[in-house]
Amino acid sequence: MSDTPRHVLLAGATGLTGQELLALLLNDAGVAHVIAPTRHALPAHPKLENPVGVVSHLASQLHGPVEAVFCCLGTTIRQAGSREAFRMIDYDLPLSLGRHALALGANHYVAISALGADTSSRVFYNRTKGELEVALQKQGWPRLTIVRPSLLLGARREFRLGEVLAAPLSRVLPGRWRGIEAATVARAMWRLACTPGSGLRIVESDELRELGD
Repeated sequence: MSDTPRHVLLAGATGLTGQELLALLLNDAGVAHVIAPTRHALPAHPKLENPVGVVSHLASQLHGPVEAVFCCLGTTIRQAGSREAFRMIDYDLPLSLGRHALALGANHYVAISALGADTSSRVFYNRTKGELEVALQKQGWPRLTIVRPSLLLGARREFRLGEVLAAPLSRVLPGRWRGIEAATVARAMWRLACTPGSGLRIVESDELRELGD
């Protein structure tokens, strides 16, 4: 890989994709330091700085240098408990993270959105994701990469009935609609971060599969 970020900020390190990405970062010889704020402590690692607490309160306490930031934050309305709580996790926190990361010197934001993200969608989830994409673009990132995976597959720590029921069907759907392993998305995100570029890039699920396989 030709442009490996040495100092990385990762939000959502305990989630399905985030834990896969964290493992990649810690095992990459080119990475010197990973900041991963979480609600509960992560296993210690020489490269890892792990501020523990409420992530929304930790963002303003982070310090640099940071070159690239990854946002793997995400939940469901059912898990969050309300639309307001969902929006705080899937919209407010990623934006706050972006503002603080820019102040720390980051020049590349790699964010997980969702297939179907659209500001005009009648589906609250998809509309929120679309609004996040637009808001991130307005932050003025030198480089912004938005990935839109389909249904994420893998063993979650929390039970999500809808995903359990949908997973078998998603595995046989065509193209970008086919379910994708979280580990594949994590590998794709890291490869995108390590490839030179600038400006906005939106990567749909079928391209993520090609990059991460």
